[in-house]
Order: sequence, then structure tokens, then C-alpha cells
Amino acid sequence: MNTAGRLGLYGAGLVVAFGAAYVAAGAIVPDSTVAAWSQASHAEDPGHAVEQQEPAATEQNEQEVTGVTMSASGFTLAPIAAPAAAGADGELAFRILTADGEAVTTYDTAHGKQLHLIVVRNDGTQYRHVHPELDAATGVWSLPWTWDAAGTYRVYADFVSDGTAATLSRTVDVAGILTPSPATEVIRAASVDGFDVAITGDLVAGADSGLSVEVTRDGEPVTTLEPYLGAFGHLVALRDGDLAYLHVHAHGDEPQPGDTAGPTVDFTAGVPSAGRYLLYLDFQVDGQVHTAQFVLDAAASDAAEDHGSDGGGDHGGH
Repeated sequence: MNTAGRLGLYGAGLVVAFGAAYVAAGAIVPDSTVAAWSQASHAEDPGHAVEQQEPAATEQNEQEVTGVTMSASGFTLAPIAAPAAAGADGELAFRILTADGEAVTTYDTAHGKQLHLIVVRNDGTQYRHVHPELDAATGVWSLPWTWDAAGTYRVYADFVSDGTAATLSRTVDVAGILTPSPATEVIRAASVDGFDVAITGDLVAGADSGLSVEVTRDGEPVTTLEPYLGAFGHLVALRDGDLAYLHVHAHGDEPQPGDTAGPTVDFTAGVPSAGRYLLYLDFQVDGQVHTAQFVLDAAASDAAEDHGSDGGGDHGGH
């Protein structure tokens, strides 16, 4: 059966929030659970897929919270076909549908690509940022795929079509031996592929926050950062708890091919609520993309703190 046909048969995985209870580390996913996943993936009625619910409205930066629903802005992320177990080679494939159920086949270029696919396990690990290929005749996006570890994953499709931007997501369950590794502390420095990367700046809920990353190697500043996705670094931020997807913007004009920069890259991030955020920096040197991961805690804004300390008001009507 071809990919387009398989897409109609593949059911969405269970929605599991970041940090939700997992089986004990090293435990094997029960056969009954695997069977349930298998049954869902072969369901003939695509209506069996349960749509994720929009988060409750908040008073701060509500529009900045995206990526927690499979339908938004007139688009729907159709069920995702992917290998069922960790270590199995196969293909990850999906379609974006219009409100009429038709496959979207034309996309605008944004940040150098027509669609950005972000995949992360619900504990914040196993992050990938890749770019599948589009079959313009069927509207199917696909790429070869192997899961490195078991767990529940959130898959984001970030794209622009006919001038309308959307970030949609679904969850996919992957069978195998599960070893959760959630973030337990703030992480401001990371080492990856011989590079040392540090992030400075503080996140404040309800406000734009300046962040700066610095890349060094063997103690020396790296000044050969190359353009990647329209900037000298691409930063993704996810909110711990629901893995809401936040857009982070690099400073400066879009670099041209052949330009280099470093050792620092500056960003502006707006976060909607106090709490923990997971950040992933992609940067390119000598044609190779590297990813550094950080964990930052956002403080409550002064306005929120003042509001919370005012014990005289009745907030029940909000």
C-alpha cells in the first residue's frame, strides 16, 4: 500500500503531557499496550483519532502559545504514519489538510524551507529538527525514519501556506524499553561535537526577553558560524508541562550565503507563563548542523507578582 493510503489508516497516539507518569525506568511496555497501539495504527476509521484540545485562554501572550493542537488557522495535521517500535527502520509520513479535508499541496518558503518538522519525546529528549520532502501530487510529506528510543513523542509541523502560518502537532507512541530522562535542573551550558555553547539572559513571563548564545571550541571563540535557516542560529523553545511551541527570533538582518559570524548570536523570546522552558539551538559550522540543548526557568512578571500578592480582590470571575 502506498504512503497516501497508509495515512488514512494510521491513528494518532495518546496525548501524554510532559512529565506525565511513565512506566518505571527500564521497564518493558506491556504487550497489551503495544497491541492497543497496533490496533490504533490500523484503524479503518480516521475519525477514531482524538483531537487534542486547545489550552485554556490566558491573559498573557495568549497568541504566543502554539503547537499544542492538531488543528488551527484552517489547517489540520492528519494522522502520522511512522515505525511502531524503537529501532525499526521505516518512513515518517503525513499530510496537512484544509478545512474541507483536501490535502495542501502548495507552501510558502519560511526560514529557508517550506515546512519544518520538529520531533521531541515528552520528557524533552530525542529532539530532532528535520525537513521532509513533499509529493506535490498527493500532498504527502515524508522522510526515512527510525526512532532511537521508546516513548511518547510530539511531532510538530511548522509551515506557511498561502500567507497563513501554523504550527500543528500530534503525538505518536513508540514501543520498546523506556528510560525517561526529564529535565531536573537549569542548564545554561552544553557541549556538543567538540563545541561548548553557553546561553545568557533571563526569561520573564509576559515580556520579551533577550537571550544570547556563545559558541567556543577548545576555549577559543568560534567566528565561522554559517547561515542556517535564515540566521546564524535557530532557537526553538518548548514549555515544560505541555510542550507548547514558542517562536524565538534571531536579531539582525538575514545573512547571505558565504557570510559568517560568531561567537555570539542574540535572540528575543516571549514566554506566556512562569515556569520551566526547554531550548534547542541549531547552529552550523563547516556545513554541519549541531544542536545544543538548554533548560531555563522563567520568572513571573512584576505585574503578575503584584496581582498575586493583592489579597483583597476576588479573582473568581476571571
